[in-house]
Amino acid sequence: MVARVKEDSYLTLHYRIEFLTGPAAGSTFADTFSDRPATLQMGVGQWAAGMEQPLIGLQEGDQLEFDLSAVQAYGERNPELVQKVSKQLLADHLDIESNIEPGQLIEFSPPQGGRYSGVLKDFGDDWVLIDFNHPLAGYDLRIEVYLLGVL
Repeated sequence: MVARVKEDSYLTLHYRIEFLTGPAAGSTFADTFSDRPATLQMGVGQWAAGMEQPLIGLQEGDQLEFDLSAVQAYGERNPELVQKVSKQLLADHLDIESNIEPGQLIEFSPPQGGRYSGVLKDFGDDWVLIDFNHPLAGYDLRIEVYLLGVL
């Protein structure tokens, strides 16, 4: 019996994610085809549900290419998730280096719990501007998959 992808499968695959919209349209966000294959555990949030759904029912050796709107993938960008944070608050919960630069990924645990990560957009003398949106939020995507194994 051939194993087919289910909602909780563990996959070995090659994939490519390309931007279809936005300033990066036509460029590639991630591509494993020229490197080692990736692994993906379905249903645990490694990929957005809209990216996983088309994989359901596939089997080893299958290839698939599909397009998703931003809403189907990681949703639209939320301007409220771009936050100004004081450098002191950040320093209290993160060992920040003096040479922080825009584009850096910053991860920290705030006092109320949880774990947050965002991209540093800008900074001033006593503040940093962090974008907590998912990096793929707001973009239509093209996903190409070659399924190597299903567990």
